[in-house]
Amino acid sequence: MSAFLYQRSFHSTSTESCDLSPRSKPNSPKPSAATVSRGSAFLLILVSLLIVVGFLSPYVESPISLLSVNSGSSISKWKTYTLRDAAAYVAKNNTLIVCAVSEAYLQFLNNWVISIARQKHQDEVLVIAEDYATLYKVNERWPGHAVLIPPALEAASAHKFGSQGFFNFTARRPRHLLQILELGYNVLYNDVDMVWLADPFPYMKGEHDVYFMDDMAFVKPFNHSHDLPSPGKKGRTYICSCLIYLRPTSRAKLLMKRWIQEMQEQPWSKAKKANDQPAFNWALNKTSGLVDVYLLPQTAFPTGGLYFKNKTWARETEGMQVIIHNNYILGFEKKIKRFRDYRLWFVDDHASESPLGRL
Repeated sequence: MSAFLYQRSFHSTSTESCDLSPRSKPNSPKPSAATVSRGSAFLLILVSLLIVVGFLSPYVESPISLLSVNSGSSISKWKTYTLRDAAAYVAKNNTLIVCAVSEAYLQFLNNWVISIARQKHQDEVLVIAEDYATLYKVNERWPGHAVLIPPALEAASAHKFGSQGFFNFTARRPRHLLQILELGYNVLYNDVDMVWLADPFPYMKGEHDVYFMDDMAFVKPFNHSHDLPSPGKKGRTYICSCLIYLRPTSRAKLLMKRWIQEMQEQPWSKAKKANDQPAFNWALNKTSGLVDVYLLPQTAFPTGGLYFKNKTWARETEGMQVIIHNNYILGFEKKIKRFRDYRLWFVDDHASESPLGRL
């Protein structure tokens, strides 16, 4: 700062000298004493101001630091943002569309949101962030549409199916859903490796407690029963836990509580690499007759093992599908490639359709 002041003073003084010098302007009248006095006073004031600014500058926050303060207060806000607050802000017609996602799956989240936006339901989406990075990133782009239900999981790369990390991630699902039901909302849960091709809500007919899709890949008749299917070889059904619609009834809550109990009784181990879906099916089977369930039509809600692997069926039912699930395949990159192959990966060319923009 002292060098800066020296240069500015020197520059100003030399300029004044040139302007006032009779040699530079021989025909100009000589300045009066008052003019010289005013010029000197102005110069003194200018130098004094520069000295003051130089002294105070270390204590004055720059625009960058002010932005970081605002960012910090914003982060603090989302840390204390509760599920009750988020549900009240997002719900429409007392209904929420919910997913649970970690940072590794943000691109899948965006792809899913684009497909929902095309059906004009994006405003009802509530993202349950499983780590703080996801909470902040989503709310930065889409304020109020993400909430973290403590405790947070550690941010990590995509968990492999069958791993303990995958179990820990999916084991939280029934608790999240139960909490939403306790608040009195209808909730449609989706995994984010799904895409919407049409509006699913017209298919949630009647006043059943729970709606779900079958995860079996064999072809059902078009007019198949909507009851809980018969148990398979393992003594339980094979319903997908990745798409569930629940109404806030005591019976739906009973099912969620039973699901939580089954997860506790069947923890992950190296010998038995559990996940949430078998526990969900045991809960369905053990509450059969106590909970009013509805199996969604297979043509509209096919499993990935049917839609992507049975080309004849996919061709015969073209235009009937509502939600496609990209399962029956393992691997983050393989799922993306399959979506791209079927022109269902929208984030490359249609990110502008998402309220999240391009992540």
